Amino acid sequence: MNEKGCMKCGSNDAAKKDVAMTGTGLSKMFDVQNNQFTVVYCKNCGYSEFYNRQSSAGSNLLDLFLG
Repeated sequence: MNEKGCMKCGSNDAAKKDVAMTGTGLSKMFDVQNNQFTVVYCKNCGYSEFYNRQSSAGSNLLDLFLG
């Protein structure tokens, strides 16, 4: 049986957020947040996965997260 949902708790209640983070070296020292990610997280248990926004290729990340 192929169950879909959160890998940790099985819930189908997920959401996503866009976040930016610093890298290493000078970008960290000057707080330049040039790394952009989309975080998909389970609203039930908080399990999260980060996806690089530059390589997402337009796929639906919520479908990818939920299986």
